[in-house]
Amino acid sequence: MAGRRLLTPGRITEVKYPGAIPMPMLRGEFPDAGEQSPEELLTAYGTVLAETVETVGVEEIVAETGLDQATVTAFADGDIADRTLDEAVAVLATGPNRPDADALQAEAQDILLMGMTTAVMDVESLASGIDDELEPKEIQQKIEGRYPVTLAEYALLHSHIEGEKR
Repeated sequence: MAGRRLLTPGRITEVKYPGAIPMPMLRGEFPDAGEQSPEELLTAYGTVLAETVETVGVEEIVAETGLDQATVTAFADGDIADRTLDEAVAVLATGPNRPDADALQAEAQDILLMGMTTAVMDVESLASGIDDELEPKEIQQKIEGRYPVTLAEYALLHSHIEGEKR
């Protein structure tokens, strides 16, 4: 596992590709998230994930992440709605110029939390804004990472929060 990025307290992460500049998962890659429907945003996520699988390769991602081949193949095929954010960041972290999965996970959660702050939105108003597809307590647990969030749910939340920031 030489060269893999590991997040260890008090230690600088190892760089997979020396000289590479880490890129965020969503921030900057989806600047128009609030202008897209959740379905369009999910498709955009799928494109980025499929490109990562194409670049790195299914076998390499399976070896690096511990995800099974069927899961990685689902990302390659764009079948991602029921895949989790944890799985997605594991796949993205294998790509060139990407930070590790922990950093990507933290950033994905931060995008939602900071977006809610900017939009002056609490979980009750967010639940109402997405027509109560998720309960307020469930939203809070998913955004904070205490409960798994699917990419379809993440797209729904991301799209709505960014749309309310305008």
